[in-house]
Amino acid sequence: MDVEELTESIIRGLMFLAGILGNNWLAIRSLPGKKSGIRTNEVLFINLAVSNLITNYLVDLPDTMADFTGHWFLGETYCGVFRFCADLSETSSIYTTFFISTFWYQKLVGSLKRGGAPVQLDSLCLVGCLLAGSWTVALVFSIPHFFFIKVETGNDSHADCIDVFPNAIAMQIYDVFYLILANALPIAGIVFASVQIVITLLQNQRRIKGHNSDATKEMVKDEIESDESRNNGTSVTFASGPSTSKDPNDSASLTHIYTAKRSPKTETNKHSRAGAPPSLSRPSQMPAKPSPSSSTQVRAAKSVVAVASVFLVCWLTHLLLRITNSIHTSSMLVEVASYIAASYTCIIPYIFLHGVKKLSCTCKG
Repeated sequence: MDVEELTESIIRGLMFLAGILGNNWLAIRSLPGKKSGIRTNEVLFINLAVSNLITNYLVDLPDTMADFTGHWFLGETYCGVFRFCADLSETSSIYTTFFISTFWYQKLVGSLKRGGAPVQLDSLCLVGCLLAGSWTVALVFSIPHFFFIKVETGNDSHADCIDVFPNAIAMQIYDVFYLILANALPIAGIVFASVQIVITLLQNQRRIKGHNSDATKEMVKDEIESDESRNNGTSVTFASGPSTSKDPNDSASLTHIYTAKRSPKTETNKHSRAGAPPSLSRPSQMPAKPSPSSSTQVRAAKSVVAVASVFLVCWLTHLLLRITNSIHTSSMLVEVASYIAASYTCIIPYIFLHGVKKLSCTCKG
């Protein structure tokens, strides 16, 4: 094994360890507590972790071992399992990411725009049906890999596990349907949900700034009116002579004494102005502080946008490589595509854990 191959094997091994730790931690931290039932977002996170762990244990680990040995040594039977698990976990992971993006978009809109209105996707029954459907689609696209594979030995006597379809047309038909149904459609949904999350966050930020600006202007206006009211109420007192008292009650008393000789109508008007309380800003005009639940949902929604960004970079590159490989078969393209897929599964669990504030463990003694 030369230096380049050794470096690639070490990188893949580090990615494998990062994926194992991250996805196991995501699954453990998403398990419900003793006093609470399981929630929808926890089901989605556990399903995502399981999908990625299939990749980590049954795809990345054998592939890393094959890199270290320099050839495929697990036989043709496990070659089929290897290819089957690769597409199964990949498809399930993509669809689960799409469901998570849609779920947090609905939660964010329900919290910020509809005052905490119920979310359609926040249903264990509905999410269970969607996940079952995604696993079914993944299973359908993965079954052909049990039959159309072989271990190929190259000129350098290195064996490699590859897909071998009956003919080029069959392979192209499979790739077209796989790319559309298992990649393009869920990716389009992830992009749409992420864009809507960004738009909602920007609109909410502008709304808060506008609300704070209006509230500040109203408070300044009320303070000016209050000062004018106090000045008008004590102006008659100044006519009776200077007063050193700072107590408003003393000023009000002096005004009342001085105006006792005036007509009842004038007395009533002056006294009502002197005794009028300063105008206060209404509670509804005060800047509203976001509730803890809204802040949590905003943080989680931002993590979804971050995951979507990583997802698009990884999987769009992966798609281009798959399309290129369907036109011109190359073991190098397949290898690069597997690296990109592995990088995605080892990065996103940490982003999601940070988004839902479960990256660290607060153990109580």
